[in-house]
Amino acid sequence: MKAKDNPTASSMLKKHDLIVIAGAGGFIAGALARYFHDQGFTRIRAIDKKPLPEWYQVTEGIESVCLDLSDDYNCRKACEGAVEVYNLAADMGGMGFIERFRIECLRSILINTHMIEAAYRAGAQRYFFSSSACAYNVELQKDPNVRALKESDAYPAMAERGYGWEKLMSEMFCQEYRAERGLHTAIARFHNVYGPYGTWDGGREKAPAALCRKVIEAKDTGKHDIVIWGDGHQTRSFMYIDDCTKGIDMIMHCEKLIATPINLGSDFLISINDLVSMTEKIGGIKLEREYDLDAPRGVAGRNSDNTFIQKVLGWAPSTTLEEGMKKTYEWIEQQYEDRKAGKRTVS
Repeated sequence: MKAKDNPTASSMLKKHDLIVIAGAGGFIAGALARYFHDQGFTRIRAIDKKPLPEWYQVTEGIESVCLDLSDDYNCRKACEGAVEVYNLAADMGGMGFIERFRIECLRSILINTHMIEAAYRAGAQRYFFSSSACAYNVELQKDPNVRALKESDAYPAMAERGYGWEKLMSEMFCQEYRAERGLHTAIARFHNVYGPYGTWDGGREKAPAALCRKVIEAKDTGKHDIVIWGDGHQTRSFMYIDDCTKGIDMIMHCEKLIATPINLGSDFLISINDLVSMTEKIGGIKLEREYDLDAPRGVAGRNSDNTFIQKVLGWAPSTTLEEGMKKTYEWIEQQYEDRKAGKRTVS
């Protein structure tokens, strides 16, 4: 597949145009801030409610601000002077967090409600919203051998409780701000993003990071067993962080994708059991498996149909899962060793 010559921030913005990134203390938005910084943009405002020492990445030369963006006034401060606004702020985590804290996930709708209005009032040219595959109809995800989800499968609506419904409603806000007020909005439905500089411990981590940590712990402690949530037959696709940031940039600047939800994810489907095996191979160890059938497990299967993104952009995420998992494992292993040595780590 030959990629088209897609417009990006570098081809459409001046290097001194102000880019605002919400949720930048988190995994994906933190990587996005570094992505734009590395391209030479000199005015990036990174915002998160967490204290700065708790951010996953802090990039030197970026304006880093601590604000709770569920508050309207803070959103107006955040968007002041913005040319582009990227809203990746949300209270969320892996499936354990999403299933146990549905109200917190739903309350993230306040962030998007206030941020899109603030971006519009500030005269921003473009507004990006990070949606999720959790917005898709759960009735289509009851079989591990699920067919890949295409964009139209979000309706009739039956999203993941809490988190998924917040995403679906926030997508509608983006579409209506385009229809009624002319704001250029972009919407990407993320499918399980993973990689270095992400959550790997503490309850918010997703499956790739959790499995890396468990394998590393098993090697370190000598307890050669691993607890797997569910029966291990659940299937997912996983997208490496570098593909995600590149995809965000292209989607944001594509005229054919204004106010149009689009999948941003890998279409390589793998079972949790096979992901465990891959992680064991990377760690050079074989573990006894224990299955916790009472643990949160989410839908039985979920995969991204990339037909639309390939048609429009001539591109789709392409980092192989094995390559991305090796990089993720190595980074988490270093974090684990640093924590043991009493050093500050991302968690």
